[in-house]
Amino acid sequence: MSLPFVSSRMCAVLAPVALLGVAGCTSLPSNGPTAGAILHRAEARQPDGTATFQVIDLSLASVEAMNAPVAAGVSTLAALGGERRVDQIGPGDVLSITIYEVGVSLFAGNRAAAVAGGGFDPSAHGETFPDTMVDAQGRIDLPYLGPINVAGLTTGEVQQRLVAGLRGKSQDPRALVTIRQNVTNTAYLSGAIPRPGRLALTLGRERLLDAIANAGGSAAAADDTLVRVVRGTQMAEQPLGTIRTGSADDITLVPGDRIELIRRPRTYTALGAANRIAQVPFDSDRVSLAEALARVGGPNDNLANPSAIFLFRYDALADAAGERPVIYRLNLLRPDAYFLAQRFMMRDKDVLYFANASTNQPSKLFSIINQLFTPFITARQIR
Repeated sequence: MSLPFVSSRMCAVLAPVALLGVAGCTSLPSNGPTAGAILHRAEARQPDGTATFQVIDLSLASVEAMNAPVAAGVSTLAALGGERRVDQIGPGDVLSITIYEVGVSLFAGNRAAAVAGGGFDPSAHGETFPDTMVDAQGRIDLPYLGPINVAGLTTGEVQQRLVAGLRGKSQDPRALVTIRQNVTNTAYLSGAIPRPGRLALTLGRERLLDAIANAGGSAAAADDTLVRVVRGTQMAEQPLGTIRTGSADDITLVPGDRIELIRRPRTYTALGAANRIAQVPFDSDRVSLAEALARVGGPNDNLANPSAIFLFRYDALADAAGERPVIYRLNLLRPDAYFLAQRFMMRDKDVLYFANASTNQPSKLFSIINQLFTPFITARQIR
């Protein structure tokens, strides 16, 4: 707005105010730094001489370099190792035990009377015991046999022990042992999964993805789900979407594994002179920078500097453990930037910042001045 009705006396007041305001533009309201402020800060050095952070202009080479680690992925679950047997009995297991005998039976008495004429009965007769639980010491207790240590044995080895204990007490004894309730050889699933609980492991050697599928799959999208596996004193985490069937990450489960599925939605944040400031979910396995810009409406025509779109990210160091802050700059005034934005992939917790145009500060100042003097102008017009 122009000020055609401002008197010479009012102009005398306005002029120094304007000059002071221009000098103090940096103190005016703003939703973030300008491109110049960011670049100036990037040039600052820490006491050890290293840069505070690095600003990289997006180019074909930098885009390909950044996308390569995403395509390769990082294996963490495969480092757990530690395969174990899944056919050994332990405390808490419930066993079904049947003893077979011929002729004079230890458990079923003399069956000869059941044979016409009192002859010898050559058939085998079985006696099934009530379900027997392995106690905390790893033992079971059977009639005529007493306590038997079965912890760490297979069902076949327990059968051999039972037959050896019955020999001399029964005529040609045989034993059949099966595991009715498996507690020792199990894995546990919990978290964001439809059917959490215990999974009995078999000689088929169930893998991680088999167990998750058996429990109904992830309650959230695979790319928004973190798999945490605790094995003994070890723990490893990896996004479910990065695990491929039969790969090293699709680990073979061992007894005692605890698997937790954690819902962790991937998001990025848009700040600054954007048309919409928001935290935006990915909602798909991959989101390009171009898509990320479009989802927030792009830069605001009245506020933003289209040549200064910044993406803030912590990148893992290639030569040492840790991360470094890096800022990637996209110049939307260059036509090739739109091709680069299609190939640059967003990552979880990226911050997209639309820098303010440097001309905004004087504009804001004059807007404030107009608002300040509008009542005086209106009053003069009315007179």
